[in-house]
Amino acid sequence: MHREDFTLCDYKLSLFRAEKADSPLIVFHSFSDEGEAVYQELRKQNAPECNFLSIAIHDWQREMSPWYAPALSKDGEAFSGGADAYLESLLTAILPWATERIHGKASFKGIAGYSLAGLFALYALYKTDVFSRVAAMSGSLWFPGIKEFCKENTMKSLPEKLYLSIGDQESKTRHPILKTMQENTEELLEYFRSLGIPCKYELNPGKHFQDVNLRCAEGILELLR
Repeated sequence: MHREDFTLCDYKLSLFRAEKADSPLIVFHSFSDEGEAVYQELRKQNAPECNFLSIAIHDWQREMSPWYAPALSKDGEAFSGGADAYLESLLTAILPWATERIHGKASFKGIAGYSLAGLFALYALYKTDVFSRVAAMSGSLWFPGIKEFCKENTMKSLPEKLYLSIGDQESKTRHPILKTMQENTEELLEYFRSLGIPCKYELNPGKHFQDVNLRCAEGILELLR
C-alpha cells in the first residue's frame, strides 16, 4: 500500500493505492481525517485489496446536503444544499486525479460515507452512474424530503450492491425529525429491494457516534465482497 496526500479543489485527499492492478476504487467522504483509521480497520479485517480514496469535507452541512433544510436546533447550522456543486468537483477533478494514480483500471467504483456523507452517497446514485456499489452507514435519511425524492426520481443506473446500516438507539429521541431515521431507512430499504437492488441492512448496537470507524469498515467490506 502506498499513501499519497494531495489538495485539490480545496479538498484534502488521501489515496491509499493498492499494489494489485485493476483493484476496485472506493471513495469515502470523511468529516476530518478519519479515513486513515477506517482504512486500517479494513486491513485489520483482512478486506480484499482496494484503492481507497478518503476525501475530507470541510463544509459538511453544505457539501453533503442535497437541498436547503433548516438547522436541527436553535444553535445549529442550516443545511445549505451544495451537494450538486460538490459532486461536480468530485466527478470532473477529484476522480480523474485518483484514476490516473492507481494501477490499471478500477474493476468498479464504490462510494461510502457515514451520517450526511451516507445521505450524499445515496443521492449521488440519482445524479451519476459512476458508482456501482454504495454504502451508507447511519445515513441521514431523516433529511427532510429525501424519502420522497428517492421514490419519485430514477437512479442513473441501479447499483450492483447497496449497504445500509443504523444504530438501534439512533431513533430513540424526542426530536421530531431525527426520530424518523430508522423508519425512513427501513422504508427505503424495502423500496430499493423492490427495484431489484441487492441490499444488505445491519442494525448495529448503540447511538449515532458509537463505533463509527468499525461501522464504516464493515459497510465498505460488504462492497468489496
